[in-house]
Amino acid sequence: MNSTTVRNLLVRGMLAGLAAGVLALVVAYFLGEPSVGNAISFEEAHSHEHEMEVVSRSLQSTAGLATGVLVYGVAFGGIAALAFCFALGRVGRFSPRATALLLSGCALLAVYVVPFLKYPANPPSVGDPDTIGKRTTLYFLMMALSVLLAIAATILGKRLAPSLGTWYATVTAVAAFAVVIGLAFAFLPVINEVPKDFPATLLWRFRLSALAIQTVLWGGFGLVFGELAERMLNPKPAAASSGRAVPAAH
Repeated sequence: MNSTTVRNLLVRGMLAGLAAGVLALVVAYFLGEPSVGNAISFEEAHSHEHEMEVVSRSLQSTAGLATGVLVYGVAFGGIAALAFCFALGRVGRFSPRATALLLSGCALLAVYVVPFLKYPANPPSVGDPDTIGKRTTLYFLMMALSVLLAIAATILGKRLAPSLGTWYATVTAVAAFAVVIGLAFAFLPVINEVPKDFPATLLWRFRLSALAIQTVLWGGFGLVFGELAERMLNPKPAAASSGRAVPAAH
């Protein structure tokens, strides 16, 4: 791809990320915010210290939430568009639309779902403040390991395809990814800092909403950006003008 094509795809990726961010914002507001509010109420009811609220809760759940989600959507949309430029034509003979969806799905699994299964998201009042550095390090370590293993599995599948065929090469690569990730799950430290009296239903709803937000964000981006990239890279020929042609005069 030339620089102009990459630049145009980058702009479309950021726009698609913004559109996906709007969808994720709706999910975050109606699914995530109620759980966050209930978790904060639980924390306040069980805390003996009362801190002054610098930013009001209403501002956090509206303008603050919208700013965070939309800025994140634009940023990740730009990064995903650059990854799309590299992946197009290298992961298989897929159309731009199919490549965008495939990339979004694989990125969702590698960047979020796999680390989430080991270190799931926790609402306010869950977690020891003294271990936040350790927990953050372990989460990003799990994310980096998952992304690197996903790339390695893709390379392995492509190298095995000529000898095993596409199907068996893909199965082998996915199995190798699952085995190594399973070993990482077994050997990395376990984090369990949920208070004994914390409502299990609230914890489940919060984690489910966090997963739903990411799924909508990545899925929405794949659909919107795939459509924009398809129209840009494979434009439809102009429709033939209707009516009969006028014969040339002799």
